[in-house]
Amino acid sequence: MLQALLISNGLQGLEKYYVSNELVQYTICPVTRDFAPDLTPYDLLVVPNGSDHVAMLKIKEQVRAFLAAGKALMCCDGFFTAWVPGNQWVMDNSRRTLDLRYTPGPDAHGLLENLDLDELNFSHGMSGWWSCGYIQAAPGAEVLLADTWQRPIVVLDEVSTPGRMLLTASGPLADVTYAGKSETALVVMYRNFLRLLSSETVPAHG
Repeated sequence: MLQALLISNGLQGLEKYYVSNELVQYTICPVTRDFAPDLTPYDLLVVPNGSDHVAMLKIKEQVRAFLAAGKALMCCDGFFTAWVPGNQWVMDNSRRTLDLRYTPGPDAHGLLENLDLDELNFSHGMSGWWSCGYIQAAPGAEVLLADTWQRPIVVLDEVSTPGRMLLTASGPLADVTYAGKSETALVVMYRNFLRLLSSETVPAHG
């Protein structure tokens, strides 16, 4: 079972979205004034939607060392500070949400398997709900999903570090959605990532 450290900015209900299961065991790490978590016991670092990226910038060297050890990072929030190795989120709301559609790219590990793309293109009948920004992806990283203008929206980076990073422009990947659903596209993608890690990772705690 994967051991995951879940960064918490005190958002209400976070434990309802990330639920320990047969794939992963979560430890919640609150952001405090003296934020300096020990990442070494964990296989996966989860930085959810609504996180404190100023705090994450303070521990960027620890994150880099964590990834250098072959561990994994999942960030599904617009990381506006430069703490993610090789990649940078860019805010851009200049495009009409009406025009936004998402298209799949290379997917060597099947992270998009069984994913209903229409669920990402439309939320409650409206398009463009990931339109607040995009990712400047590292050269050689897999762009799993791009938008209408071929800007990276979901990136799997296995080239910037010995570890593995799954990054989204803001789509809230989790075990359960905010609406309480556990079989939607965002959940499917996240669980596919957990299964990939489980199949290849020697757990930090045997």
